Amino acid sequence: MSLIRPSTLKFLTDLKANNNREWFTENKEPYTEAHENMLEFMGALIGEMNKIDNIEDDSVRRSLFRIYRDVRFSKNKTPYKSFFGGRMRRATSMLRGGYYIHIEPGNTFLTGGFRNPSPSDLKLIRTELAHDAAPLRAIMEDEEFKNTWGTFVGKSVKTAPRGFDADHPDIDLIRMKQFRLVHPIADDIVLSENFIFEIVKSFLTIRPFFNYMSEVLTRPA
Repeated sequence: MSLIRPSTLKFLTDLKANNNREWFTENKEPYTEAHENMLEFMGALIGEMNKIDNIEDDSVRRSLFRIYRDVRFSKNKTPYKSFFGGRMRRATSMLRGGYYIHIEPGNTFLTGGFRNPSPSDLKLIRTELAHDAAPLRAIMEDEEFKNTWGTFVGKSVKTAPRGFDADHPDIDLIRMKQFRLVHPIADDIVLSENFIFEIVKSFLTIRPFFNYMSEVLTRPA
């Protein structure tokens, strides 16, 4: 099984302390080794994830985000990200939701869910929750789900979305604009031989939520 090497985390630590083009150019070799390690890891992870889900047929290279930062619209003007990020999209429009893995010394985490639902998707979700939020509440109250992911994080409207009752008993869910889940992971787990299996096990607990959302968002009108 492919492993995250200690040298990959060391490169990221060193990059964070020396985030400039001169240092990066002088350290192209450790970057290349870390990048290849991440490509190998993502390839193995996608293979394992396809045993529990239907991951979009995309190249491994496209699943790993570039380390070069787009500074045009960012307050952070450092030229490089001090982390590696990778995504896995579910195949076909009938399977909603996505997976993301963030590798950063002292700040590694998994996240999954719906970061920016389209306005039409968000209206479908809110309408369903206003009608009956019990199925989603049951998923959120599942012990394994709570132990792994806690609760949703993300933006919400301040009062109530237009067309929805501010006094609705499930207004806390209806107000949400994002439905994200985050699971932090310690560095010793990142470097362990069980890391891929920990990721797969964690993402497996999201599946009931993804199944629920997929049904809501793909139900015939």
